[in-house]
Amino acid sequence: MDSLLIYGSYGYTGRLVAREAVSRGGSPIVAGRDGRQVSRQATDLGLEGRSFDLESPALAAHLEDVDAVVNCAGPFNPTAEPLFEACQEAGTDYLDISGEFPVFERLRQRDDVARGAGITVLPGVGFEVVPSDCLAAFLHEQLPTADELTLAITGSPTVSRGTAHTLLELLGTGVVRRNGRLVEVPTAFRSRRIDFGDGPELAVTAPWADVVTAAHSTGIETIEVYVAVPPVAKPLLPLADVGAWLVDRAPVRRLLEHGINAVVDGPDERQRATETAVIWGEARDSETGRTVRGRMRTPNPYALTVDAALTAAERVLEADSRVPAGFQTPASAFGPELALELEGVERELVDAPETSHRIEVSAADD
Repeated sequence: MDSLLIYGSYGYTGRLVAREAVSRGGSPIVAGRDGRQVSRQATDLGLEGRSFDLESPALAAHLEDVDAVVNCAGPFNPTAEPLFEACQEAGTDYLDISGEFPVFERLRQRDDVARGAGITVLPGVGFEVVPSDCLAAFLHEQLPTADELTLAITGSPTVSRGTAHTLLELLGTGVVRRNGRLVEVPTAFRSRRIDFGDGPELAVTAPWADVVTAAHSTGIETIEVYVAVPPVAKPLLPLADVGAWLVDRAPVRRLLEHGINAVVDGPDERQRATETAVIWGEARDSETGRTVRGRMRTPNPYALTVDAALTAAERVLEADSRVPAGFQTPASAFGPELALELEGVERELVDAPETSHRIEVSAADD
């Protein structure tokens, strides 16, 4: 993996990705804006380190000898576009582990630019959105006439500092896809009880990136995404809009950002080894009422992100790689079976017309 650069390599997830890349026999370049942290990490791992700021006018020069970049520097709203533009100029493939739907939509709109540059643009090669994108594509295969898609996620509440900042940015933002258009909606504007495998749980709409990616992967143009609500949080749901308004106040936001930086790091090794998540999906043909449902069980989201990001990077870097240029999603680039290549992933077809109940496990567990 000599031609891979990991940007934001000294953040929580970046550290895990860089360490695992080395354990797989790779020699990625570690990079970020803080020269001291890059140098320390490069020395510890025996790798080349590069320090550069994304506002640098010579940004592309740092990538000209690199075949692919994995951007781990979240929140991604300020980092994805500068790195994409530098990759375009340098002829370097761009990947990231973002889950921010505005980032996906902006990169999707640059599809023609990426094709013209001959580069692959593949955001979301982490927990957001590999399993959900692969489940969506799988369900669409089972019911090709489906024109409505619902996805839902439940899992560990333990998050990294970067994820916490991203959630803070997205608080108060709601979005669904309606007939091909992204439509802003109030926070948690709709609720639904969803069976993730242990009986129905309350879930509310959330601004997950699948409102962009699943449309690209499946062609379905009406999409909603839900997240499960922990029991302790249910009494707070009526206050969601008030909380979002408060967070928009600059002093409150600064206080919350300071608190995140002071106390949030991420799940420890035990949590990454034991925590799990579940993705649920439903595809529906609105004309006939035919419906297919499925579930995907995954390891801890950060453990899956490390595995998925490096697996995607390895596939992109393969000498005979047939990943198309332009904007891609994990499923459009590698097919819906990609998730089953990752360790600890199970896929279950729960309910489908003329299809029996079955469970498939990842190759890593065979």
